[in-house]
Amino acid sequence: MSFCTAVNCMDGRVQGPIISYLSKRFDGAYVDDITEAGPVNVLASDPESRRSKEIYRKIDVSVNAHGSRLIAVVAHDDCAGNPKPKDAQLDDLRASVEVLRRRYPDLQVIPLWVGEDWQVEEVELGKPALAE
Repeated sequence: MSFCTAVNCMDGRVQGPIISYLSKRFDGAYVDDITEAGPVNVLASDPESRRSKEIYRKIDVSVNAHGSRLIAVVAHDDCAGNPKPKDAQLDDLRASVEVLRRRYPDLQVIPLWVGEDWQVEEVELGKPALAE
């Protein structure tokens, strides 16, 4: 069995597409879904906050108990927990990925965006954020 980890919004509209995408993209991997309202805002705005530390604790369980070697960090359209325009959310997503890459240097960390059509796309970190 292989596992990957998704740091995802609690919004139920996003969880299904992310689990489906990651399971297909990583050959049937099981997805440990760590949910928080607007997790990219939580991690980007204060990586040492109580809420951020709770996310890390859950990632540690996924890594240590399930052997996860990949963390997907998710931002999405129409996020109530991070009600910013897409470009600002993508900035938070990039910052969150950097926080997690520093904390988990031996793991692959990938940024994902779920658009208004609920399609998942991998975000390239080197490109500037584009507003829809």
